[in-house]
Amino acid sequence: MSKPTPEVYERGRGMDAHNQVMRDIRAENDDSYDPHEPTRVWIDEDNTPDGVYQSLTIILNTGGCRWARAGGCTMCGYVAESVEGGSVSHEALMDQIQVALDHEAEEADEQSGLIKIYTSGSFLDEREVPAETRRAIAETFADRDRIVVESLPDFVDREKVRDFTEQGLETDVAVGLETATDRVRHDCVNKYFDFADFEDACAEAREAGGGVKAYLLMKPPFLSEQEALEDMQSSVRRCGAVDGCHTVSMNPCNVQRYTMVDELFYEGGYRPPWLWSVAEVLRTTTDVDAIVVSDPVGHGSDRGAHNCGECDDRVQRAIKDFDLRQDPSVFEQVECECEFTWELVLEEEQSFNTPLAR
Repeated sequence: MSKPTPEVYERGRGMDAHNQVMRDIRAENDDSYDPHEPTRVWIDEDNTPDGVYQSLTIILNTGGCRWARAGGCTMCGYVAESVEGGSVSHEALMDQIQVALDHEAEEADEQSGLIKIYTSGSFLDEREVPAETRRAIAETFADRDRIVVESLPDFVDREKVRDFTEQGLETDVAVGLETATDRVRHDCVNKYFDFADFEDACAEAREAGGGVKAYLLMKPPFLSEQEALEDMQSSVRRCGAVDGCHTVSMNPCNVQRYTMVDELFYEGGYRPPWLWSVAEVLRTTTDVDAIVVSDPVGHGSDRGAHNCGECDDRVQRAIKDFDLRQDPSVFEQVECECEFTWELVLEEEQSFNTPLAR
């Protein structure tokens, strides 16, 4: 049986209903971006198999994810921040790296041991980031300890990963798996690959001496709160059982502009997950043989994971503390009356329906 690829869907032979809707929504965006400036850069701390590192995160501004240009994932609005035209030159991409290094020099007291490079697509897709640029970036950060680069499974190739491991860098490929459940990934997220492709990507990275950081998405559209929670518990466990996957980043869906999720949210048909659900997944998967973390973007807002508004910051702090220490007892320190509402939602909310609580 033939395996689907991004090119198949670009020719209009794939998930046409989802893709046509998403293309129409994204056509509403008319913003433009400078190809010499990264989309975002920031300094943070991250837990890795070698301990906690200061990290420099760089979101490169590329021509955008090829799957997103075909239609793409129901929740992802990052392609709306991409450079128009579908490609960015080697020179412009290296200018972006220099901007990031300048930011680090201004904001941090020391060099970051961990470098994280994302493109809102696939860093290992040579239509987004040419091989020349990939190798130049590997050389630029050869004096650091660890690097993370983002890619869909299709483009994870041992020779590409070796560009980094041969520089002496501990190298991780961040794969946007979203869920270990193929039906949910296909029908709710609108991603074309299977869990078996993720396992193959882990094997490719492992052959090059690298590892994989799996990114999961909590509560894509069309799932109830309970279904989303159970899907994440199962997905964390399945990822942790794959050789080469040493870290699982389980992150709640947030409402981004120019997406199907945004359209559903506007019509009252979608609510981001509760922070209590995020905490529950983390609390109940501590026995998994992997580092399990979460970074709720936009927490406490209507468009991000939230509870009642009174306890959101406290729960978020507990999640961040858990990320660094992997100690589930941090969740015993936070409580709120809205837990009773959350528990009712878990019991009563139905999928493919209006959320019970906003």
